[in-house]
Amino acid sequence: MESMKDYEKEIESSFWVINEGDIIKGTVIDVTDEEVTLDLKYYTQGIIKAEDLSDDPGFSVLDDVKIGDEIDATVIKTDDGNGNILLSKKEANSVLIWDVLKQYKEEKKDIPVKIIQTVKGGAIAYVEGIRGFIPASQLDISYVEDVDDYINRKLSVRITEVDPDREKLVLSAKEILKEKQKDEHDHKIAMLVPGTIVEGIVESLQTFGAFVDIGDGLSGLVHISQISEFRIKKPSEVLKIGDKVKVKILNTNDGKISLSIKAAKEEMETIEDSNKEAELYSSNETIGTGLGDLLKNIKL
Repeated sequence: MESMKDYEKEIESSFWVINEGDIIKGTVIDVTDEEVTLDLKYYTQGIIKAEDLSDDPGFSVLDDVKIGDEIDATVIKTDDGNGNILLSKKEANSVLIWDVLKQYKEEKKDIPVKIIQTVKGGAIAYVEGIRGFIPASQLDISYVEDVDDYINRKLSVRITEVDPDREKLVLSAKEILKEKQKDEHDHKIAMLVPGTIVEGIVESLQTFGAFVDIGDGLSGLVHISQISEFRIKKPSEVLKIGDKVKVKILNTNDGKISLSIKAAKEEMETIEDSNKEAELYSSNETIGTGLGDLLKNIKL
């Protein structure tokens, strides 16, 4: 049997008075290309016209709104002429979304966006229906020569500045890209095996040693004490920029690659000496076998 508890929601909604200007929450129960219908847990439904959903030029009602989504919207009219409550998500956004954007900034949240146009000094993308500016210097790690190349490109950005009073939202992709680059760099270093001998190219000379490019975007330091078996006062005595050298990976402590030209040379000389001994032993064994074979055929 039904009880009063079964009608609690209906009773609560009957006492709930919705007024124009209120911001209320509803659940999407129907989507068309012209409007979205919300269940307001009220005696009537809420309607948001397509043009009142978002300011984002790239927004699509059918693609970006799904049944079951919860939407905050401002009451425009308590009766749209068909007994429904007319709502606007854009108006609610102008009040509520800035707090959300501030939270995104504090959390350093990665936000997917699409560049929809370029302006002087940067590009424009929308976050939660709010127009955001990405300075050209924040589009990539390196210098961006032609910002127009980024139109329609999808990026992950973080919010660097939020100012509700001036309706100012500044975004950056650079910070995320730098973190990703560092993670990839650290992974490459972690894959290096100490003791391995590799070939590299001298890319710079310092008073304390030489930096050697060992490929795959990695460079390591050969300390001056590890350049030559002889004592030298400065690296330029035996090296010049562009020289190809063999280096031994000593260690990768603290994400820094320590190399040695001296150790690589010593190890290669040891290997070379071992190969010569092996060749000599092999050669002597062949000669001995040959003389034995000859003597076996001589009759005394």
